[in-house]
Amino acid sequence: MSHTTEAFAFVPEQKGPAGPAQNLPTDLTAAYGRAITATTPRQAAAAGLVIHAEAHWPESVHDHTPPSLPGFIVSSFSPIAAETAARCLKRRPATESITEGTTNGTTESTTEAVTAVLITTARGDRESAAHVARTVADAGLLGPLLFFQSVPNAVAGHIATRWHLTGPVVCLADPASALETAALLIEDGDADEVLLVRIEQGDHEQGDHDQAHAVLLRPASPAPAAPGERP
Repeated sequence: MSHTTEAFAFVPEQKGPAGPAQNLPTDLTAAYGRAITATTPRQAAAAGLVIHAEAHWPESVHDHTPPSLPGFIVSSFSPIAAETAARCLKRRPATESITEGTTNGTTESTTEAVTAVLITTARGDRESAAHVARTVADAGLLGPLLFFQSVPNAVAGHIATRWHLTGPVVCLADPASALETAALLIEDGDADEVLLVRIEQGDHEQGDHDQAHAVLLRPASPAPAAPGERP
């Protein structure tokens, strides 16, 4: 999997008339509309968390075709989720770098944090579902890979394996519940941090675009004690 994408400049957070903030580059905002979000800094702060790194799909005009992902076919859902997660992990602070696993499994992560992977999607892999429906309607044959990738857990497991992430793997259909779940995973001691990836496929027949947003969430640092107060 290629993850040598460069970080592009983002416009400052902009609040529309309603809904989440959008922080795609201005040219892409015009083309794609409001960007989906896994969470915003304000929402994360309300849950006692802070965003340490983030990434989007798309981030430039070059993000029209996701890189191929071995073991996943037909659909852009899993490749986009994996690419957005990779960008996010590569952007964590330089002192906390993480290394992608090698094919022989000998490369280890350079971070000691226990990282959970949480995938959230309201509509799931629409492209794979449509392909299966068409094939069944035409009395065609379906390969085993389509069964494997029929649930988002498949790409979550791929991300965890590729990046040597040792925390829980969770998949939720309700994006509104994802932040609460991330906070609970950290509060219960199941993870030190959570890689939260939201992905939604557009209706390709209607010209809609796929979008994804990944954030690396950690507990917010406690406020320093005031003079004379016990910490």
